[in-house]
Amino acid sequence: MSTGWQPMLPYESWSATCDTLHAYTQVLGKLAVVMAPPEPQLQHAALRLSARGWETLPLPVQDGSGALVVALDLRTHEAAAEHSDGPWSVPLDEDHEHATYDPDQVSSYFAAATRAALVLAAFRAPYRGRSTPVNAWWGSFDLAVSLYSGSPTDPPSKDFILRNSGDAEQFEVGWWPGDARFGNAAFFAYSYPPTEGFAGAALSPEIARWDESLGEYLLEWNDLSSSPDPHALAVEFSRSAFRHACAVCNWDPVLPASADGTPPPVV
Repeated sequence: MSTGWQPMLPYESWSATCDTLHAYTQVLGKLAVVMAPPEPQLQHAALRLSARGWETLPLPVQDGSGALVVALDLRTHEAAAEHSDGPWSVPLDEDHEHATYDPDQVSSYFAAATRAALVLAAFRAPYRGRSTPVNAWWGSFDLAVSLYSGSPTDPPSKDFILRNSGDAEQFEVGWWPGDARFGNAAFFAYSYPPTEGFAGAALSPEIARWDESLGEYLLEWNDLSSSPDPHALAVEFSRSAFRHACAVCNWDPVLPASADGTPPPVV
């Protein structure tokens, strides 16, 4: 991997491959939904970004024979399923709609996603409240980490996903490679439930901005890639957005302090 952050292709330039890859991740995600023991906020349905690509956690096989991990290897551009009792390769179900797959574009995506995941991991590491790992979400095709205040909240609807994911006060920061609504890769941040006073603040770094249509703060990838230290700026954005969210939402001040490393983590 190169040491610099390379600009990301605009979504419109690789939308066909992006949509194909997105569809493939949903196959993995639906396996997790069916096979994994249910967890709060649908954490059992989340995937992980590994050193090779997207993969499930070990999933218990219903016949009691062991565990199954299913992965999209974005280096070799293959899908594989591995059983704890021995590996085998399996093809994805035939999909005539999502048939465009450019390996070079996927490699560019994977390099960027890996750097984004490292930013999110660095941001969540010192936090002393409840938090998620860096999740790879196959529905929205993004990477994200959620930090929780410890307070419950009423879900916005009885929809299965919202009923299960929206029952706790939380802050989320993540990254996505662009989509039809917003054509560029970017880090994003928002608080839930929506709180008056959260929108429109001046965050750090100055290139971060509030997007009214998305209801999120954004830090665009291509703005970062030309800076001397894009990793540090992306972590700074995450912490700045979180401090603002905690102040507006009246979280215990110990929590945002811990995300900044006070008290310091064990070394």
